[in-house]
Amino acid sequence: MCGICGIAIPRQSKREVDRAQLLVMRDALVHRGPDDADILIDGSVGIGHRRLSIVDLGGGRQPMFNEDHTVSIVFNGEIYNHRELRPMLAERGHIYRTSSDTETIIHLYEEFGTKGVEHLQGMFSFAIWDAPRRRLVLTRDRLGIKPLYYAVKDDGSLFFASEIKAFIESNAIKPELNYNALADFTTNRYTSGEETLFRGVMRLLPGHTLIWSDGQVHIERYWDVSFSKPAQRLSDQEYIERFGELFHDCVKSHLMSDVPLGMFLSGGIDSSAIAAVMSRLVKADQNLFCRFCREGFKRTGVCEDRGSGLPDGASRDNSQPGTIL
Repeated sequence: MCGICGIAIPRQSKREVDRAQLLVMRDALVHRGPDDADILIDGSVGIGHRRLSIVDLGGGRQPMFNEDHTVSIVFNGEIYNHRELRPMLAERGHIYRTSSDTETIIHLYEEFGTKGVEHLQGMFSFAIWDAPRRRLVLTRDRLGIKPLYYAVKDDGSLFFASEIKAFIESNAIKPELNYNALADFTTNRYTSGEETLFRGVMRLLPGHTLIWSDGQVHIERYWDVSFSKPAQRLSDQEYIERFGELFHDCVKSHLMSDVPLGMFLSGGIDSSAIAAVMSRLVKADQNLFCRFCREGFKRTGVCEDRGSGLPDGASRDNSQPGTIL
């Protein structure tokens, strides 16, 4: 989990980014990335990053740049297929200087523009500043796993961040209630669509890209779920086997990390299945499985069940609700 933020001001406004304001935005997200932090200011555009180091601990500092420093990026998430994409991009002339998945996103953008996101498998939100085109590109993953919010001011200035608190603490917006979203929230217990509970603050929807260019904002959808019928019907057993293959591959792809791995184990069938597959894929000394249960909670036998496929060393914690943040 990392934190990204930024400010983009139209050139006609003849103002530059306030460095102090950008730093406040960035450091409002310190809980998302305590390991490292940096900013880039290019006149009227600035981007910031708070890093939680997971992949390429030494070389993955952000903002990250392309070969000639004309394209920069701040990124939150993980790209699970970045190693598979590297040879294709290297063959097309792109020079890698790190082993970070972040660098693959930059080169995809250089090669395919905003369509580069279609090659990515992972969870992500990122902002790319394309200096020659004076274009800022915000993109969010297909399912909206990683958050991304933005606010457009009357003069066309754009603020974006992983969390709304970055806007509030930096005085980028005045915190006013959005009554339309409040009606939605009181009815459904969540806000749907783009609107948030704060007036003027929008969420970038899953599977969408926002393109800002000197005050002009364009949003496009790059992905939507497909309900097309399968080309071939399979037997029940074949579907079971296919699901098992996909599930195994999915868990394996999520284990990409240069730091020790762990997971929270509730005792339900979903986390138990993930833990069972994970325990067969990682080294024994990396297995760290925890559960957090109330007294009287019924699903507590999974760690004691030696037939569950979980490691013998699974840790246990009966912390009460509210203890764990």
